[in-house]
Amino acid sequence: MPLPNIPRRRFLQTAAAGLAAPLAGPLRAQTKSPNGKLQHACIGVGGMMGGGDLSNFKAHPDTQIVAICDIDPNHLEAARKQVPDARVYTDWRELIAKEGDRIDSINATVPDHMHAAIAMTALNAGKHVYCQKPLCHDIAEARALAEAAQRTGLVTQLGTQHASGMGDRTAVHYIRSGAIGKVKRVCLCANRPGADQYRLLGPRPQGQEPPAGLAWDLWLGTAPARPYAPGIYHPVQWRSWLDFGTGWSGDIGCHIFNAVWRALDLKAPKSVSAKVQESWKNSPERRGDTWPQSNHITWVFPGNALTEGEELIVEWFDGEFFPPEEIRSIHQGNYPGEAAMFVGTEGSLLLPHTSGPILYPREKYKDIERPKLDPRNHYHYFADACLGRNKTESHFQFAGPMTETVLLGTVAIREPDTLLQWDPVAMKFPNHPAADRLLRRTYREGWSVKGLG
Repeated sequence: MPLPNIPRRRFLQTAAAGLAAPLAGPLRAQTKSPNGKLQHACIGVGGMMGGGDLSNFKAHPDTQIVAICDIDPNHLEAARKQVPDARVYTDWRELIAKEGDRIDSINATVPDHMHAAIAMTALNAGKHVYCQKPLCHDIAEARALAEAAQRTGLVTQLGTQHASGMGDRTAVHYIRSGAIGKVKRVCLCANRPGADQYRLLGPRPQGQEPPAGLAWDLWLGTAPARPYAPGIYHPVQWRSWLDFGTGWSGDIGCHIFNAVWRALDLKAPKSVSAKVQESWKNSPERRGDTWPQSNHITWVFPGNALTEGEELIVEWFDGEFFPPEEIRSIHQGNYPGEAAMFVGTEGSLLLPHTSGPILYPREKYKDIERPKLDPRNHYHYFADACLGRNKTESHFQFAGPMTETVLLGTVAIREPDTLLQWDPVAMKFPNHPAADRLLRRTYREGWSVKGLG
Protein backbone atom coordinates (compact mmCIF):
# COMPACT_ATOMS: atom_id res chain seq x y z
CA MET A 1 0.00 0.00 0.00
CA PRO A 2 1.43 3.42 -0.92
CA LEU A 3 2.20 5.87 1.85
CA PRO A 4 -0.28 8.70 2.39
CA ASN A 5 0.33 11.83 0.41
CA ILE A 6 2.29 14.28 2.60
CA PRO A 7 2.50 17.94 1.56
CA ARG A 8 5.96 18.91 0.37
CA ARG A 9 6.51 21.56 3.08
CA ARG A 10 5.55 19.15 5.85
CA PHE A 11 7.78 16.43 4.39
CA LEU A 12 10.77 18.75 4.21
CA GLN A 13 10.29 19.80 7.82
CA THR A 14 9.98 16.17 8.94
CA ALA A 15 12.92 14.89 6.91
CA ALA A 16 15.07 17.84 7.88
CA ALA A 17 14.40 17.14 11.53
CA GLY A 18 15.55 13.56 11.08
CA LEU A 19 12.19 12.12 12.19
CA ALA A 20 12.01 9.55 9.42
CA ALA A 21 10.56 6.72 11.49
CA PRO A 22 6.89 7.68 11.01
CA LEU A 23 7.49 7.55 7.26
CA ALA A 24 8.87 4.02 7.39
CA GLY A 25 8.33 1.90 4.40
CA PRO A 26 6.78 0.51 1.88
CA LEU A 27 5.88 0.72 -0.27
CA ARG A 28 4.65 -0.29 -3.61
CA ALA A 29 6.20 -3.72 -3.31
CA GLN A 30 5.55 -6.02 -6.23
CA THR A 31 7.30 -7.98 -8.96
CA LYS A 32 6.50 -8.19 -12.62
CA SER A 33 8.01 -11.61 -13.13
CA PRO A 34 5.59 -14.41 -14.00
CA ASN A 35 7.53 -16.75 -11.68
CA GLY A 36 7.12 -14.38 -8.74
CA LYS A 37 10.85 -13.76 -8.33
CA LEU A 38 12.44 -10.36 -7.99
CA GLN A 39 14.05 -9.39 -11.29
CA HIS A 40 17.16 -7.48 -10.25
CA ALA A 41 19.89 -5.51 -12.06
CA CYS A 42 23.35 -4.88 -10.61
CA ILE A 43 24.91 -1.54 -11.58
CA GLY A 44 28.58 -1.66 -10.64
CA VAL A 45 29.93 -5.20 -10.25
CA GLY A 46 33.64 -4.66 -9.61
CA GLY A 47 35.89 -4.58 -6.59
CA MET A 48 35.09 -5.75 -3.08
CA MET A 49 31.70 -4.01 -2.85
CA GLY A 50 30.46 -4.60 -6.39
CA GLY A 51 31.32 -8.28 -6.29
CA GLY A 52 30.00 -8.64 -2.76
CA ASP A 53 26.71 -6.96 -3.56
CA LEU A 54 26.20 -9.17 -6.61
CA SER A 55 26.96 -12.31 -4.58
CA ASN A 56 24.53 -11.33 -1.83
CA PHE A 57 21.67 -10.67 -4.20
CA LYS A 58 22.46 -13.83 -6.14
CA ALA A 59 22.20 -15.82 -2.89
CA HIS A 60 18.61 -14.72 -2.27
CA PRO A 61 16.41 -17.68 -3.28
CA ASP A 62 13.67 -15.53 -4.80
CA THR A 63 15.88 -13.07 -6.68
CA GLN A 64 17.17 -13.39 -10.22
CA ILE A 65 19.96 -11.15 -11.44
CA VAL A 66 18.86 -10.56 -15.00
CA ALA A 67 21.13 -7.62 -15.97
CA ILE A 68 24.58 -6.36 -15.01
CA CYS A 69 26.39 -3.12 -15.82
CA ASP A 70 29.90 -1.76 -15.39
CA ILE A 71 32.20 0.66 -17.19
CA ASP A 72 35.11 -1.79 -16.86
CA PRO A 73 35.11 -4.88 -19.12
CA ASN A 74 37.26 -6.79 -16.63
CA HIS A 75 34.60 -6.35 -13.96
CA LEU A 76 31.89 -7.43 -16.36
CA GLU A 77 33.81 -10.53 -17.38
CA ALA A 78 34.22 -11.61 -13.77
CA ALA A 79 30.54 -10.97 -13.03
CA ARG A 80 29.38 -12.92 -16.07
CA LYS A 81 30.97 -16.03 -14.64
CA GLN A 82 28.60 -15.75 -11.69
CA VAL A 83 25.49 -14.84 -13.68
CA PRO A 84 26.09 -16.11 -17.24
CA ASP A 85 22.49 -15.55 -18.33
CA ALA A 86 22.35 -11.89 -17.30
CA ARG A 87 22.08 -9.25 -19.98
CA VAL A 88 25.21 -7.07 -20.11
CA TYR A 89 25.50 -3.27 -20.29
CA THR A 90 28.24 -0.66 -20.10
CA ASP A 91 25.94 2.37 -19.70
CA TRP A 92 23.53 2.26 -16.73
CA ARG A 93 21.22 4.72 -18.48
CA GLU A 94 20.82 2.29 -21.34
CA LEU A 95 20.14 -0.54 -18.89
CA ILE A 96 17.32 1.28 -17.12
CA ALA A 97 15.80 2.50 -20.39
CA LYS A 98 15.99 -0.82 -22.26
CA GLU A 99 15.13 -3.18 -19.44
CA GLY A 100 11.86 -1.41 -18.72
CA ASP A 101 9.36 -3.79 -17.13
CA ARG A 102 11.84 -6.66 -17.28
CA ILE A 103 13.42 -5.51 -14.01
CA ASP A 104 11.91 -4.68 -10.62
CA SER A 105 14.95 -3.36 -8.76
CA ILE A 106 18.55 -2.23 -9.02
CA ASN A 107 21.55 -1.74 -6.80
CA ALA A 108 23.99 1.13 -7.34
CA THR A 109 27.52 0.16 -6.31
CA VAL A 110 29.64 2.85 -7.92
CA PRO A 111 31.71 5.88 -6.82
CA ASP A 112 29.88 8.37 -4.58
CA HIS A 113 29.44 11.08 -7.20
CA MET A 114 27.17 8.81 -9.28
CA HIS A 115 24.94 7.41 -6.51
CA ALA A 116 22.23 10.05 -6.74
CA ALA A 117 22.03 10.13 -10.53
CA ILE A 118 21.56 6.36 -10.77
CA ALA A 119 19.23 6.08 -7.78
CA MET A 120 17.01 8.95 -8.90
CA THR A 121 16.81 7.70 -12.49
CA ALA A 122 15.78 4.27 -11.21
CA LEU A 123 13.14 5.74 -8.88
CA ASN A 124 11.82 7.86 -11.74
CA ALA A 125 11.50 4.63 -13.74
CA GLY A 126 9.58 2.89 -10.96
CA LYS A 127 12.40 0.63 -9.73
CA HIS A 128 13.18 -0.29 -6.15
CA VAL A 129 16.68 0.89 -5.20
CA TYR A 130 19.48 -0.44 -3.01
CA CYS A 131 22.27 2.18 -2.92
CA GLN A 132 25.70 1.80 -1.39
CA LYS A 133 26.82 4.26 1.27
CA PRO A 134 27.04 7.15 1.46
CA LEU A 135 23.64 7.71 -0.10
CA CYS A 136 25.08 10.44 -2.30
CA HIS A 137 27.81 13.06 -2.73
CA ASP A 138 25.92 16.22 -1.79
CA ILE A 139 23.38 17.28 0.84
CA ALA A 140 20.88 18.51 -1.76
CA GLU A 141 20.98 15.07 -3.39
CA ALA A 142 20.19 13.35 -0.08
CA ARG A 143 17.16 15.60 0.42
CA ALA A 144 15.95 14.96 -3.14
CA LEU A 145 16.28 11.18 -2.85
CA ALA A 146 14.38 11.08 0.45
CA GLU A 147 11.61 13.11 -1.17
CA ALA A 148 11.54 10.84 -4.20
CA ALA A 149 11.36 7.69 -2.08
CA GLN A 150 8.46 9.18 -0.13
CA ARG A 151 6.68 10.34 -3.28
CA THR A 152 7.01 7.11 -5.25
CA GLY A 153 6.41 4.65 -2.41
CA LEU A 154 9.15 2.41 -3.77
CA VAL A 155 11.34 0.16 -1.62
CA THR A 156 14.73 1.68 -0.84
CA GLN A 157 17.71 0.65 1.27
CA LEU A 158 21.04 2.30 2.04
CA GLY A 159 24.01 -0.08 2.05
CA THR A 160 24.74 0.22 5.76
CA GLN A 161 24.93 -3.55 6.09
CA HIS A 162 25.71 -3.50 9.81
CA ALA A 163 22.40 -1.79 10.50
CA SER A 164 20.91 -5.27 10.12
CA GLY A 165 23.62 -6.91 12.22
CA MET A 166 23.27 -8.06 15.81
CA GLY A 167 25.87 -5.53 17.01
CA ASP A 168 24.16 -2.34 15.88
CA ARG A 169 20.70 -3.61 16.76
CA THR A 170 21.76 -4.72 20.24
CA ALA A 171 23.41 -1.35 20.90
CA VAL A 172 20.24 0.44 19.80
CA HIS A 173 18.20 -1.75 22.15
CA TYR A 174 20.44 -0.96 25.14
CA ILE A 175 20.45 2.79 24.52
CA ARG A 176 16.70 3.03 23.92
CA SER A 177 15.91 0.89 26.96
CA GLY A 178 17.93 3.27 29.17
CA ALA A 179 20.68 0.81 30.12
CA ILE A 180 23.25 3.63 30.48
CA GLY A 181 20.77 6.33 31.48
CA LYS A 182 20.51 9.58 29.57
CA VAL A 183 23.23 9.99 26.93
CA LYS A 184 25.56 12.93 27.65
CA ARG A 185 28.13 12.66 24.87
CA VAL A 186 28.97 10.56 21.82
CA CYS A 187 32.40 10.09 20.26
CA LEU A 188 32.84 8.38 16.89
CA CYS A 189 36.16 7.40 15.36
CA ALA A 190 37.61 5.85 12.23
CA ASN A 191 41.32 5.56 12.93
CA ARG A 192 41.66 2.37 10.91
CA PRO A 193 45.32 1.36 10.48
CA GLY A 194 46.42 1.72 6.87
CA ALA A 195 43.52 3.93 5.82
CA ASP A 196 45.86 6.76 4.89
CA GLN A 197 47.22 4.81 1.94
CA TYR A 198 44.06 5.84 0.07
CA ARG A 199 44.51 9.52 0.89
CA LEU A 200 48.20 10.28 0.53
CA LEU A 201 47.86 12.09 -2.75
CA GLY A 202 50.13 14.53 -4.49
CA PRO A 203 49.25 17.00 -7.26
CA ARG A 204 46.71 15.99 -9.87
CA PRO A 205 48.49 13.48 -12.15
CA GLN A 206 49.08 13.81 -15.87
CA GLY A 207 46.47 11.91 -17.84
CA GLN A 208 46.72 9.32 -20.56
CA GLU A 209 44.45 7.26 -22.78
CA PRO A 210 42.31 4.82 -20.79
CA PRO A 211 42.70 1.08 -21.42
CA ALA A 212 40.76 -0.36 -24.32
CA GLY A 213 37.16 -0.96 -23.38
CA LEU A 214 37.16 1.19 -20.23
CA ALA A 215 34.32 3.70 -20.63
CA TRP A 216 36.06 6.62 -18.95
CA ASP A 217 33.47 9.26 -19.87
CA LEU A 218 30.76 7.11 -18.31
CA TRP A 219 32.87 6.68 -15.18
CA LEU A 220 33.21 10.49 -14.89
CA GLY A 221 29.46 10.89 -15.36
CA THR A 222 28.21 13.97 -13.50
CA ALA A 223 31.72 15.08 -12.44
CA PRO A 224 33.90 17.59 -14.34
CA ALA A 225 35.94 16.06 -17.14
CA ARG A 226 39.54 15.11 -16.44
CA PRO A 227 41.94 12.67 -18.13
CA TYR A 228 42.22 9.07 -17.04
CA ALA A 229 45.21 8.33 -14.80
CA PRO A 230 46.17 4.70 -14.12
CA GLY A 231 45.68 3.58 -10.53
CA ILE A 232 44.68 7.05 -9.33
CA TYR A 233 40.90 7.40 -9.70
CA HIS A 234 39.58 4.05 -10.88
CA PRO A 235 39.11 1.65 -9.15
CA VAL A 236 39.99 2.77 -5.56
CA GLN A 237 41.62 6.17 -5.12
CA TRP A 238 38.54 8.14 -6.21
CA ARG A 239 37.45 8.32 -2.54
CA SER A 240 40.19 10.86 -1.87
CA TRP A 241 39.22 13.37 -4.56
CA LEU A 242 36.62 16.09 -3.97
CA ASP A 243 34.94 15.53 -7.34
CA PHE A 244 34.29 11.84 -6.77
CA GLY A 245 34.38 10.85 -3.08
CA THR A 246 33.31 12.26 0.25
CA GLY A 247 36.51 11.71 2.23
CA TRP A 248 37.03 9.29 5.07
CA SER A 249 34.18 10.64 7.22
CA GLY A 250 31.78 10.44 4.28
CA ASP A 251 32.96 7.00 3.23
CA ILE A 252 32.64 5.23 6.58
CA GLY A 253 30.54 7.78 8.46
CA CYS A 254 27.13 6.31 7.61
CA HIS A 255 28.24 2.97 9.08
CA ILE A 256 29.51 4.43 12.35
CA PHE A 257 26.65 6.93 12.65
CA ASN A 258 23.84 4.45 12.05
CA ALA A 259 23.38 3.15 15.60
CA VAL A 260 23.77 6.66 17.04
CA TRP A 261 21.14 8.19 14.78
CA ARG A 262 18.78 5.25 15.22
CA ALA A 263 19.18 4.84 18.98
CA LEU A 264 18.85 8.50 19.93
CA ASP A 265 16.12 9.63 17.51
CA LEU A 266 18.34 12.50 16.46
CA LYS A 267 17.01 15.48 14.56
CA ALA A 268 19.09 17.65 12.26
CA PRO A 269 21.99 19.31 14.11
CA LYS A 270 21.91 22.94 15.15
CA SER A 271 25.51 23.47 14.09
CA VAL A 272 28.62 21.74 12.80
CA SER A 273 32.33 22.62 12.83
CA ALA A 274 35.60 20.89 11.98
CA LYS A 275 39.32 20.94 12.61
CA VAL A 276 41.52 19.42 9.93
CA GLN A 277 45.08 18.47 9.10
CA GLU A 278 47.18 21.65 9.12
CA SER A 279 49.23 20.79 6.02
CA TRP A 280 46.03 20.32 4.00
CA LYS A 281 44.42 23.48 5.40
CA ASN A 282 47.45 25.55 4.41
CA SER A 283 47.70 24.18 0.86
CA PRO A 284 45.29 25.83 -1.64
CA GLU A 285 46.21 23.21 -4.22
CA ARG A 286 45.27 20.29 -1.99
CA ARG A 287 42.14 21.99 -0.65
CA GLY A 288 40.94 22.54 -4.19
CA ASP A 289 41.23 18.90 -5.25
CA THR A 290 41.47 16.38 -2.39
CA TRP A 291 40.20 15.60 1.09
CA PRO A 292 42.44 15.94 4.15
CA GLN A 293 43.90 12.89 5.86
CA SER A 294 42.73 13.89 9.37
CA ASN A 295 39.52 15.44 10.66
CA HIS A 296 37.76 16.27 13.93
CA ILE A 297 34.09 17.12 13.35
CA THR A 298 31.68 18.37 16.03
CA TRP A 299 27.90 18.39 15.64
CA VAL A 300 25.61 20.02 18.21
CA PHE A 301 22.16 18.42 18.28
CA PRO A 302 19.01 19.49 20.11
CA GLY A 303 18.48 17.28 23.15
CA ASN A 304 15.49 14.98 23.58
CA ALA A 305 14.04 12.47 26.05
CA LEU A 306 16.98 10.10 25.49
CA THR A 307 19.72 12.66 26.16
CA GLU A 308 20.85 14.78 29.10
CA GLY A 309 20.44 18.51 28.77
CA GLU A 310 19.17 20.76 26.03
CA GLU A 311 21.99 19.86 23.63
CA LEU A 312 23.97 16.76 22.70
CA ILE A 313 27.52 16.97 21.34
CA VAL A 314 28.58 14.27 18.87
CA GLU A 315 32.21 14.23 17.72
CA TRP A 316 34.02 12.42 14.90
CA PHE A 317 37.78 11.66 14.88
CA ASP A 318 39.89 10.18 12.08
CA GLY A 319 43.48 10.11 10.85
CA GLU A 320 45.75 11.87 13.32
CA PHE A 321 42.81 13.01 15.46
CA PHE A 322 41.88 10.47 18.15
CA PRO A 323 39.11 10.45 20.75
CA PRO A 324 40.31 12.15 23.94
CA GLU A 325 41.93 10.12 26.69
CA GLU A 326 38.91 10.38 29.00
CA ILE A 327 36.89 8.58 26.32
CA ARG A 328 39.49 5.96 25.39
CA SER A 329 40.24 5.18 29.06
CA ILE A 330 36.68 3.95 29.58
CA HIS A 331 37.64 0.87 27.57
CA GLN A 332 40.06 -1.63 29.09
CA GLY A 333 42.56 -2.52 26.37
CA ASN A 334 43.44 -1.20 22.95
CA TYR A 335 40.78 1.22 21.79
CA PRO A 336 39.20 -0.02 18.53
CA GLY A 337 40.14 1.73 15.30
CA GLU A 338 36.51 2.27 14.34
CA ALA A 339 33.82 2.67 16.99
CA ALA A 340 31.08 4.71 18.63
CA MET A 341 31.24 5.50 22.35
CA PHE A 342 28.05 6.58 24.14
CA VAL A 343 28.64 8.22 27.54
CA GLY A 344 25.55 8.14 29.74
CA THR A 345 24.51 9.27 33.18
CA GLU A 346 24.55 5.67 34.49
CA GLY A 347 27.30 4.05 32.39
CA SER A 348 28.86 3.93 28.94
CA LEU A 349 28.48 1.81 25.81
CA LEU A 350 31.23 1.16 23.27
CA LEU A 351 30.17 -0.17 19.86
CA PRO A 352 33.21 -1.31 17.86
CA HIS A 353 32.38 -1.29 14.17
CA THR A 354 31.41 -4.77 12.90
CA SER A 355 31.08 -6.31 16.39
CA GLY A 356 28.83 -6.17 19.45
CA PRO A 357 28.44 -3.49 22.14
CA ILE A 358 30.38 -3.45 25.43
CA LEU A 359 28.85 -1.86 28.53
CA TYR A 360 30.87 -0.12 31.26
CA PRO A 361 31.57 -0.57 34.10
CA ARG A 362 31.86 -4.21 33.08
CA GLU A 363 31.03 -5.55 36.54
CA LYS A 364 27.83 -3.52 36.72
CA TYR A 365 26.51 -4.96 33.47
CA LYS A 366 27.90 -8.49 33.60
CA ASP A 367 24.42 -10.02 34.03
CA ILE A 368 22.50 -7.76 31.65
CA GLU A 369 20.08 -9.64 29.44
CA ARG A 370 20.80 -9.44 25.75
CA PRO A 371 17.81 -8.90 23.47
CA LYS A 372 16.54 -11.82 21.40
CA LEU A 373 16.91 -10.64 17.81
CA ASP A 374 16.22 -12.43 14.56
CA PRO A 375 19.23 -12.79 12.22
CA ARG A 376 19.05 -10.58 9.14
CA ASN A 377 20.88 -10.14 5.87
CA HIS A 378 20.69 -6.48 4.83
CA TYR A 379 20.50 -7.33 1.12
CA HIS A 380 17.94 -10.07 1.58
CA TYR A 381 15.83 -7.80 3.77
CA PHE A 382 15.68 -5.38 0.86
CA ALA A 383 14.74 -8.15 -1.58
CA ASP A 384 12.07 -9.42 0.80
CA ALA A 385 10.67 -5.90 1.10
CA CYS A 386 10.47 -5.66 -2.69
CA LEU A 387 8.49 -8.91 -2.57
CA GLY A 388 6.11 -7.43 0.01
CA ARG A 389 7.33 -9.46 3.01
CA ASN A 390 8.66 -6.73 5.33
CA LYS A 391 9.80 -3.12 5.54
CA THR A 392 13.40 -2.02 5.08
CA GLU A 393 15.15 -0.45 8.06
CA SER A 394 17.57 1.84 6.19
CA HIS A 395 15.06 3.24 3.70
CA PHE A 396 15.86 6.61 2.18
CA GLN A 397 13.36 8.45 4.41
CA PHE A 398 15.55 7.36 7.34
CA ALA A 399 18.91 7.32 5.57
CA GLY A 400 18.43 10.65 3.80
CA PRO A 401 18.40 12.84 6.94
CA MET A 402 21.21 10.79 8.47
CA THR A 403 23.30 11.18 5.31
CA GLU A 404 22.62 14.92 5.33
CA THR A 405 24.15 15.10 8.80
CA VAL A 406 27.21 13.07 7.79
CA LEU A 407 27.69 15.28 4.74
CA LEU A 408 27.32 18.42 6.84
CA GLY A 409 30.58 17.20 8.35
CA THR A 410 32.20 17.17 4.92
CA VAL A 411 31.05 20.76 4.35
CA ALA A 412 32.58 21.75 7.68
CA ILE A 413 35.84 20.05 6.67
CA ARG A 414 36.02 22.32 3.63
CA GLU A 415 35.29 25.37 5.82
CA PRO A 416 37.55 24.48 8.78
CA ASP A 417 37.65 26.32 12.12
CA THR A 418 34.25 27.85 11.41
CA LEU A 419 31.03 27.28 13.36
CA LEU A 420 28.34 26.63 10.74
CA GLN A 421 24.81 27.18 12.04
CA TRP A 422 22.34 24.97 10.15
CA ASP A 423 18.77 25.71 9.06
CA PRO A 424 17.52 22.29 7.84
CA VAL A 425 14.19 23.47 6.46
CA ALA A 426 15.68 26.27 4.36
CA MET A 427 18.77 24.08 3.79
CA LYS A 428 21.15 26.97 4.41
CA PHE A 429 23.89 28.15 6.75
CA PRO A 430 22.39 31.44 8.06
CA ASN A 431 25.65 32.69 9.60
CA HIS A 432 27.96 31.65 6.76
CA PRO A 433 26.26 31.86 3.32
CA ALA A 434 29.56 31.17 1.55
CA ALA A 435 29.29 27.53 2.63
CA ASP A 436 25.94 27.15 0.85
CA ARG A 437 27.85 26.60 -2.40
CA LEU A 438 28.99 23.23 -1.02
CA LEU A 439 25.45 21.87 -0.63
CA ARG A 440 25.10 20.91 -4.29
CA ARG A 441 27.09 20.48 -7.47
CA THR A 442 26.45 21.55 -11.04
CA TYR A 443 26.40 18.37 -13.08
CA ARG A 444 28.48 18.13 -16.21
CA GLU A 445 26.66 19.07 -19.40
CA GLY A 446 24.61 16.17 -20.70
CA TRP A 447 24.21 14.52 -17.29
CA SER A 448 21.15 16.25 -15.89
CA VAL A 449 18.64 14.01 -14.11
CA LYS A 450 14.99 14.79 -13.45
CA GLY A 451 14.62 15.66 -9.77
CA LEU A 452 18.29 16.58 -9.27
CA GLY A 453 20.48 19.56 -10.00
